[in-house]
Amino acid sequence: MYEDATNYAIKRVLAWQVEQAMREQGITKVEMARRMGTSRVHLDRLLDPANDNVQLDTVQRAAAAVGRKVRMESV
Repeated sequence: MYEDATNYAIKRVLAWQVEQAMREQGITKVEMARRMGTSRVHLDRLLDPANDNVQLDTVQRAAAAVGRKVRMESV
C-alpha cells in the first residue's frame, strides 16, 4: 500500500511540474505534443495525475520539451 501511494504521489508531482512549466512558457497542449513527437491524447495521459501508467521515456521527452531534465535518486 505504501509503495502504491508513493508511486501515485510521484506521478502527480511529475504531471504538475510539466503542466506548470507549460503554463510558465505559454505552451499549449498541441504545441507540447508536437515538441514531444506524440499525440495530444498521449500528452493528456501524461498530465492526468490519476494515470500512473506512464513510461520513463515519455516523462523524459516531456521534461526536455519544456527545457528540463528528469533527475532520479536512489536512497
